[in-house]
Amino acid sequence: MNSRENSRRVLWLCLLLAVGTWMRAETREQHPFIKYGANSLRYDADAESIRYFFHKWSQVLATGRGSISIVHIGGSHVQAGTFPNQVRTRLLSAYPTLVGDRGLIFPYSAAARCNNPHDYKVHCAEKVTLTRNVYKSPAQRLGLCGIAVTAHDIPTRIQMLLTDYNIDYSVCRVTVLGYSPEGVIPHLSCGGSEMSPSYIDFRNHRYIFNLKQNVDSFSVLLPCEAGETFTLTGVSLGNRNAGISYHSVGVNGAAVTDYLKCGDFTTDLELLRPDLVIFGIGINDAHGAHFDTAAFRRNYMRLCDSVRSVNPKCAFIFITNNDSYLKTSRRSYKVNNNGLLAREVFYRLAAATGGAVWDQFEIMGGLRSMEKWQRAGLARADKVHFTHAGYLLLGDLLFEAVEKELEDADRTQPHPMRLKGKETPAARPSRPAALDSSAGERPLPRGLRRKPKPQPKADNASQSDKPTSDKPTKTSNSKPAPIPRDRFPYISY
Repeated sequence: MNSRENSRRVLWLCLLLAVGTWMRAETREQHPFIKYGANSLRYDADAESIRYFFHKWSQVLATGRGSISIVHIGGSHVQAGTFPNQVRTRLLSAYPTLVGDRGLIFPYSAAARCNNPHDYKVHCAEKVTLTRNVYKSPAQRLGLCGIAVTAHDIPTRIQMLLTDYNIDYSVCRVTVLGYSPEGVIPHLSCGGSEMSPSYIDFRNHRYIFNLKQNVDSFSVLLPCEAGETFTLTGVSLGNRNAGISYHSVGVNGAAVTDYLKCGDFTTDLELLRPDLVIFGIGINDAHGAHFDTAAFRRNYMRLCDSVRSVNPKCAFIFITNNDSYLKTSRRSYKVNNNGLLAREVFYRLAAATGGAVWDQFEIMGGLRSMEKWQRAGLARADKVHFTHAGYLLLGDLLFEAVEKELEDADRTQPHPMRLKGKETPAARPSRPAALDSSAGERPLPRGLRRKPKPQPKADNASQSDKPTSDKPTKTSNSKPAPIPRDRFPYISY
């Protein structure tokens, strides 16, 4: 790309920022029910991993060297693509000199009735079989994307085209993720020529293609013959640019337990090596009459441990569930109070992992706010999902919350945020520092604390020995009660 084209892109991004600023000002006046004052990341002052991430960001920004890898994982809110792509676009527009590669994507619309993000197009004329992690027993081994398409019996071509021309995502390296029991080797077609993989990593199910020139479109060829199959689990688009890579993976209807079914979850994460994972999973876990908060937190911690096994310093941002409603009949809905319970779990997860919370639930306006978003044209009639305009607004809000922290880190963090005298995530990734104390987790924010249940006063108990909600029960003649093993089951005692 020559200097004239680069200047045009920078000018376009500046214009995009200016128009976006004006539109956001108009939006704030139109939607007074949104709590813009609550739009921030919330985390403990000694939350080391998230602060380490902000420091690394400021270092990359100051030096222009190094890379930042962000992975956004969720359900239908993420698969639709509008929400994460708005965050991606705003980040890269704010830092046009730090545009990295497009990263991990999946050809969703290669299968029938499977929606695709709008910043790239996919076409497949042949019939493929779809496997998703939401199935009770997925027939194929899945990876980080949580979804797969399987070609069988005939040669299959999956065409892919990047359509976001405002940001340069030129591709010079394509990594096809997948496997074939019969030994089918995928090929790549671009620029009128067909090529074999430059390198094959059978152990990690990767086929790497190094291209001689940058492209924005290509085809993955799966040369299956009768009785042969190839299961495609993802495609990673790379280039030679150091900078920010914002990957997003989502599956419609996915819950936390569904991602735990993915056997190659950590294997694919090793390819991306994330510095930050944004978790937006939970709306499907809490969308029912019986919501087990203990199991929800336990499964989430298993997912966090999987990420930390790849990068012990990885930071987390937990997005609380949006306000939603439950359908009771054809035209009747009732408010889903599980959103409040899930919100508390997310704060506890952040405390346990040294991560941050983006309180989407409160920012929306709290319980029953979904109706206001629907009346404003920001949410759909199902009172669970958002419209295109609603997802764009959420993307703007999340970007602004992250950007605020990045600006503060750039001003106030002149040195690496490694606290002396304390364990780092790298030292003991299986036991979060927040849980080293015998008192259990750090207390929740004031608005989320529950009042302790009244306890009968023992005759031999002193005033200072009364139990609280945050500490184990004590008596005057006994040592502090041990933490029940099922309270934090992800810890090895």
